[in-house]
Amino acid sequence: MPKKSDSKSCPYCGKPSVDAHAPFCSRGCKDRDLLKWLGEGYRIPGPAAPSGGVDSDGGEG
Repeated sequence: MPKKSDSKSCPYCGKPSVDAHAPFCSRGCKDRDLLKWLGEGYRIPGPAAPSGGVDSDGGEG
């Protein structure tokens, strides 16, 4: 059984975190957090992206 951390809590649900899944309490919370990032549930503020798109090689086509 994984050893529990003393002072940290899971950033997703608030339960005590477990070293095996740090900083989360379980694999479930870890996976739900990842899915929220992948589904654009979390966003980092910044300027709007240009509407023309991004050219991957930096040159013109």
